[in-house]
Amino acid sequence: MDYARLLDRIKGGLYGVAIGDALGGTTEFMTANEIKRQFGSLTEIVGGGVWRLAPGEVTDDTMMTLCVAEGILANPESPMAAIGDRFLAWYASNPKDIGIIIRHVLGSYDGDWFEAAFLADMELGRSAGNGSLMRCLPVGLAYARLEDIERVSVMQSRMTHYDERCDQTCVAYNRIVFRLLHGEDLRQAIRAEIAGTEFESALVAEPRCEPSGFIVHSWKWALHHAYNADSFEDVVQRAANHGGDSDTIGAIAGGLAGVFYGFSRLPQRYCEAILVRDHLDDVAERLSALRNSWL
Repeated sequence: MDYARLLDRIKGGLYGVAIGDALGGTTEFMTANEIKRQFGSLTEIVGGGVWRLAPGEVTDDTMMTLCVAEGILANPESPMAAIGDRFLAWYASNPKDIGIIIRHVLGSYDGDWFEAAFLADMELGRSAGNGSLMRCLPVGLAYARLEDIERVSVMQSRMTHYDERCDQTCVAYNRIVFRLLHGEDLRQAIRAEIAGTEFESALVAEPRCEPSGFIVHSWKWALHHAYNADSFEDVVQRAANHGGDSDTIGAIAGGLAGVFYGFSRLPQRYCEAILVRDHLDDVAERLSALRNSWL
């Protein structure tokens, strides 16, 4: 893949996360019926919702994705400390939206990320949320070797989520990204990585679970939307109009679809609405240069 195409795919992935986040942020915690009554069908980035977002404002999904990307760019060989520094700086900015597990970890971190994640799991009684999946895309974009992608996917997940299901899902996600960056079709890439798992049924029929923040539920719905949609626009609109944890499911599915379609094929009205687009542009350029340097 030439550099211009690589940049287009990487930029598309980052914008895909942000668009799914900004569109879905309006309907987070709503039911599909509530969304239908209020919007008919939500197709535009209008803000509002439980977080009172400005149109085009993003939430923790995009901002933590940028933290992971910036940390990798700062120290590609060993990015954990750099990623962690950016997590803490973002947390100190008092963000509107932050998940329970991540809030607990960032609020109690005392020098050891894995220990903080373990203690959060023990004290909360769970850590299988979707917060490490929503931010893991930069790993698949930055590294050229699968062994590095898998290693860093697990590492960034374990910094906040002490649950093997989160590890495994982040790895599967970025293995799909790896295939997409090597020219595979979106459905083909998803099928190849999901075959034989409990998630395979979600490719054919709607998942029989709520679109919740539980990693298993979120991944099923994100896969369903990404696999069955006819366009990028369809992917993120499906997520937004199902409600539940719609910003995160939209970000997860939107990231995959964005890598596949590339920035040049995304709806420009969506791209132009995103308030952090200058940051996304800068990170996309630098991630592309890093990825290209490994080749």
